[in-house]
Amino acid sequence: MKKLYYTSNIILVLVLVLLGSCKKNESTETKEKAKPKKTIEHTKPKSVSYHFEKTKEWLKANESDSAKLHIAYALNRTDKANFAKMDSVVIPADFTGDLVYYLPFPLHVAALEEVSKVIIFSYPAQAFAAYENGELVYTGPTNMGRKKDPTPTGLFFTNWKAEKTTSTFNDEWDLKWNFNIENKLGVGFHEYELPGYPASHSCLRLQENDAKYLYKFADEWILKDKENVKVKGTPVIVFGSYPFGEAKPWLALVKDPKALDISEDEIETQAKPFIQQILDNQKVREAEQTTTATP
Repeated sequence: MKKLYYTSNIILVLVLVLLGSCKKNESTETKEKAKPKKTIEHTKPKSVSYHFEKTKEWLKANESDSAKLHIAYALNRTDKANFAKMDSVVIPADFTGDLVYYLPFPLHVAALEEVSKVIIFSYPAQAFAAYENGELVYTGPTNMGRKKDPTPTGLFFTNWKAEKTTSTFNDEWDLKWNFNIENKLGVGFHEYELPGYPASHSCLRLQENDAKYLYKFADEWILKDKENVKVKGTPVIVFGSYPFGEAKPWLALVKDPKALDISEDEIETQAKPFIQQILDNQKVREAEQTTTATP
């Protein structure tokens, strides 16, 4: 009887060890499958308020401060050359924060947590944001389509790219770091001068550094053959409308620092109709990458 008792206890211990091992393996597999959450530390300014300053006077006092210049250009939706041409500009009282606190997009969007990558352009704010799993990873200014040639809105996917290409509107225009998002209409984002208002022929103009970043950030499409797309590129959402004929929206920041803020709810509202389509394409891309990586 004692021998049977000891034998049964040993078997019980072995079963418990095996069950514990299985649970441990399941836990490990779950952790491996879970996508690592991207966390970015942003430096917040002590206060956020704005005022107008005469451009020449401000430049004279700050022309050697690259960090301030970077924020000032973005805040006025322009670039170095066009900033200098402006009579007066919007300037923050406190420059100690990161650019994300001077542009309108939310730092986190829960509705985008399952989306590996997405780029969002706001027509009224003339700004863009790149998100990875719901976390804002990059943002900057843009000058989009003029009233006569508006930038189309809705969901697009990046397709082909070229470090340098020629505009389909005018063959004398060289477009650098160009990433096409609408092949038939010839719409894309690329480096080009930013006069500080929507002035393009429907494309999304960017500063050089921003164009280079998005050029590397986004994925090209994968073609099945010359006529068919196997996998679309990175999703791009363009939303809103610009108040042509009225004052530039960012000038309102002087009276209300939160005048241009885009809430998390607003991004969710704009993205919600497209989430399933985005996730379906993402799934196809991940499967394609897995197949390609398998020897």
